[in-house]
Amino acid sequence: MNKVVYMDYAATTYVKPEVLEEMMPYFTEKFGNPSSFYSISRDTKMAIDQGRDRVAKALGCDSSEVYFTGGGSEADNWALKGIAFAHKNKGNHIITTKIEHHAVLHACEYLEKHGFEVTYLDVDSEGFINLEELKNAITDKTILVSIMFANNEIGTIQPIKEIGQICKERKVLFHTDAVQAIGNVHINVKELNIDLLSLAGHKIYGPKGIGALYIRKGVRIDNLVHGGGQERARRAGTENVPAIVGLGKAIELATENIDAHAERLEKLRDKLIDGLLQVPYSRLNGPRGKNRLAGNANIIFEFIEGESILLMLDFEGVCASSGSACTSGSLDPSHVLLAIGLPHEIAHGSLRLSLGDGTTEEDIDYVINVVPPIIQRLRDMSPLWEDHLKKGDK
Repeated sequence: MNKVVYMDYAATTYVKPEVLEEMMPYFTEKFGNPSSFYSISRDTKMAIDQGRDRVAKALGCDSSEVYFTGGGSEADNWALKGIAFAHKNKGNHIITTKIEHHAVLHACEYLEKHGFEVTYLDVDSEGFINLEELKNAITDKTILVSIMFANNEIGTIQPIKEIGQICKERKVLFHTDAVQAIGNVHINVKELNIDLLSLAGHKIYGPKGIGALYIRKGVRIDNLVHGGGQERARRAGTENVPAIVGLGKAIELATENIDAHAERLEKLRDKLIDGLLQVPYSRLNGPRGKNRLAGNANIIFEFIEGESILLMLDFEGVCASSGSACTSGSLDPSHVLLAIGLPHEIAHGSLRLSLGDGTTEEDIDYVINVVPPIIQRLRDMSPLWEDHLKKGDK
């Protein structure tokens, strides 16, 4: 097997050459600790400031509102735990959804063990929340609403501006996990009424192990990491300067031409979806059109297991997933697919293909060509498919 077709950009991306080039001097020549006072430390301090400015520009906020973290999961945890404990005297109620990333869901479970109450909103068959249900869920004890911008598995883009407006009117803080949205949709935190926003570098062709949390000026939040006075005394630990430089460059590149990027991926995505839906007993998870991430395709193939599809695709050189990379070792069906109403036996047969800057039309044609025989081969070995045929539903 020589050919490799990477279709798991939602899991992670490669580091772009321009990004790596800017990072390299901060591993070797410009290695000073930003908290020291000599010249090479001033260089690293200036590099951090530039990275912060770049992130702020991409989000439409002030540089003083951007805090670097070790990734998207840390940013989510800081947002939820930091707000919860800082505002516990006001209330103990948090609202989120059933389709959040586990960084949010597990943080909520942790908070429930510490006296907080969490409402998990349902979603419809395409993954959208109901705005009226959100309004009705807010009480005088609600201190935070955390709803992801775009779903990492089925690509659903939530009505973030409307959610933010509801929270603003009810004087409830609003956090969104925008890890998948950055570089794919236009984001201005002020216009969208967002109080806190999480992002990660490795989803936008930057390095792994770096993320950021936007915290609107004036929002009271407890620290998650204690120690030194870094990040204006809000997040302790010597700064990962090369990664911050890389994140800054990556987000600059990712947001400079979003519309053309999305248009290209949407055409490829729709061709891929249409091609794979020619397979009998297949269905698309998530919405069609502009309310779906441009590079996301999530297809169910009934009567087989998603893990088996992945193994055979890997043999053909195709890198894909059956859901979130963070839960790839789990044998349970995706919580997202269960939340949109799929039964366990059908949810097990999911395939997520996510496109990115390196995806070509030839890649799409290749996947459309190799997937159908794989599905048929697996169905020929499946007792579920055999039972289906015995019922005469050919």
